[in-house]
Amino acid sequence: MIFRQFVDDDLGCASYLVGDSETHEAVVVDPAYAIEQYLAAAEQEGVRIVRTLETHTHADHVSGHGRLALEHGVPVSIHPAAEAAYEHDLLEDGQEIVLGDVALRVLHTPGHRPEHCCFAILDRTRAEEPWLVLTGDSLFVGDAARPDLAVEAVEGARELYESLQRLLELTDGVEVFPGHVAGSLCGASMSSKASTTIGFERRFNPMLTVGSEDEFVTESALTRSPRPPNLERIVELNRGPFLGAPEPLEERDVLEPPILDVRQAELFGAGHAVGAINVPLERKGFATRAAFVLLEDERPLILATSREQAEDAARRLRAVGFGELCGYVLHGPETETLPAVEVDELERLLADDAVEVIDVRELHERDDGFIPGSRNIPYRLVREYGDELREGRPVVTICESGARAAVAASVLAASGVDARPVLHGGMRAWEERGGSTVGFRRCGS
Repeated sequence: MIFRQFVDDDLGCASYLVGDSETHEAVVVDPAYAIEQYLAAAEQEGVRIVRTLETHTHADHVSGHGRLALEHGVPVSIHPAAEAAYEHDLLEDGQEIVLGDVALRVLHTPGHRPEHCCFAILDRTRAEEPWLVLTGDSLFVGDAARPDLAVEAVEGARELYESLQRLLELTDGVEVFPGHVAGSLCGASMSSKASTTIGFERRFNPMLTVGSEDEFVTESALTRSPRPPNLERIVELNRGPFLGAPEPLEERDVLEPPILDVRQAELFGAGHAVGAINVPLERKGFATRAAFVLLEDERPLILATSREQAEDAARRLRAVGFGELCGYVLHGPETETLPAVEVDELERLLADDAVEVIDVRELHERDDGFIPGSRNIPYRLVREYGDELREGRPVVTICESGARAAVAASVLAASGVDARPVLHGGMRAWEERGGSTVGFRRCGS
């Protein structure tokens, strides 16, 4: 058996190449939009990709099944509940996709989405029992899927509970390879480990040890993670007609808004073009952050330090639905600055009542402590408050470590707000310095 896992470290998405070395045939499960990696792997392994299998219609990244179909004639299979508008073959529960001695057995496991399927993989040269299982967005390492993206949360949670019980019928030694690892918005507590086993998750996964179905539903349905940006748009792209290859990224001579500056926050702060938004490419989660602060219909112009950096940014943006890009530039008039605020300076500014602190973390992150008098606006929403904040005092943005604060400050500055970020340390440094904090107490604590 040929088995390869591919992990997008930026989005936390995993995809797979599964094949048989004797028949020289392989399938790709949950392909990313950047399909070149699968073509290269297939060539290295000496196999031909004969089918794409989708565990479900993805809501957080654009699938590459359309490119594989249009560019290489690879058919697509998905469960009928997906109601896919593209040409496809149907997956049914219990069906086997056979590649010589290798078989992928379909397990219909709704909950995350109605059409969701897992694939138990058999290598019949070893045994007639599954060796490993591709769990898609149902069971993760240390967590389970969120049930609120396609149906009402409680309904989805009850279906997910039943699906997980079905996966637990597999023996302890079966290896688990999920569709996401840490960094994805599809599960708040998943591990960064790329795989696990049924036995380990049975013992240690908190979502599998909660007890009754009602307890599971309560825990699962109360997810506090934000919904993936561009969710409806990405689902529409993945369910609709095949999406082909992107247009080449062209270098431009003139800066035209919207400008997405992907350089390091320190470089951006030292000098940048008026109106530019800064989402550093170096930070994990670049694509998700960019999708949260850009508008769906915007065609951003990428400002980068090299063509390679611009191409990397473009690839990640296309993965979250920004298929039309205005191009890239490698230079621009650095007519504005965005100096960082150090923690000791923030303390002085607050003592003088000279600034308004905007805590750009998610609401639940403030439970363990926040700066008294600070206002909570998650970084992904600050663009909506530009007009309001422009009329008030200067703003200082803060998060846990500085990454989101830098993004938020650039978004506000682009809207004309006098904003600066706490770039180095954030709330961690504030608390280590002994800065005053208050927090919420939960019932029963």
